[in-house]
This record gives sequence, C-alpha cells and structure tokens, in this order.
Amino acid sequence: METKSIKLPGADHPITIEPNSARVTVSVAGRVVADTRHALTLKEASYRPVQYIPRQDVDMTLLERSDHQTYCPYKGDCAYYSIPLGGDRSVNAVWTYEAPFAAVAEIKDHVAFYPDRVDPIAPQAPTETTNQEK
Repeated sequence: METKSIKLPGADHPITIEPNSARVTVSVAGRVVADTRHALTLKEASYRPVQYIPRQDVDMTLLERSDHQTYCPYKGDCAYYSIPLGGDRSVNAVWTYEAPFAAVAEIKDHVAFYPDRVDPIAPQAPTETTNQEK
C-alpha cells in the first residue's frame, strides 16, 4: 500500500484562500448550475485562481458523482462530478475536497468547476447596497 505524502503550503508553494465578494455564476448549456455571493478564491503557487462555491449554492441535482479520484499533497483526496446536460465536454467538470487538510479547511463543503468544461465563469463586480437592501 502506497503512503500518500502530505505537504504544507509555504514560501515554495503558497496557498491563500479569500472570500470573493462578487457574484459568481456557473452554467452549462445555458442552464445555471451554481449562483453565489459566497465563493472562496483559492490561489495556489503559479496556478490560475480557482473559485470554490458552497454546495448550498449549487444545484447538486444537475451533478452526477463519477468514479474519478485524484490526490493533492496540499489539499487531500479529491472527488469528481460530471454534469450530464453538458455532454462529453462536462465529464468530471466539478471537483471537491470533502475532507481537506487543515491548511485549506475552508474549502470543505465547496466545489470548483473546470472553466473549459462549463460555460464561461465570469464573476460579476460587487454592487453597492442601497439603504433599502441593508
């Protein structure tokens, strides 16, 4: 049995997680799969930033758990979902760390989407709230 290595983020491989105040929507084949104002932006080393969206803001009925799994020594075991309405393009389009390591615990109960397997993900700038909205 192979032992999985566990690494901590640091100067050589930084990971930051910050709340994203913008509204983030994800759609596939024109259908909204996720809509949130509570995304987390994870920045890891030289990779592009990733939006992690709370499961409560995702229509999980549109996702289908796949058998695909990967492992990240910084985040842990990763599970995947496909989005059937997106066809072959959306196979394993969604990933999640259901029991992430302590260094990235904030992404628990969140999912992320591969940008090339869904319609464009475009965070919208936060809007000013009016007195009526407060």
